[in-house]
Amino acid sequence: MQVVHFMGTGAGRAARVALGAALVVVGAVAGGAWWALSAVGLVPIAAGAFDFCLLAPVFRAPLRHRSHA
Repeated sequence: MQVVHFMGTGAGRAARVALGAALVVVGAVAGGAWWALSAVGLVPIAAGAFDFCLLAPVFRAPLRHRSHA
């Protein structure tokens, strides 16, 4: 559950975007069939950009983080 809580923070969003960007770069540099890795890398980028966590339902948490402001 701590992972899901972390992913709801600004640092968690940045980590998702950074991980996705790394996957896109590795897939693009490797070329060939590795381009599929670039496509997979778009998922964490979108998750960070739109602030949702795909792991949350596994831990019975909401898909979108609700801040207590």
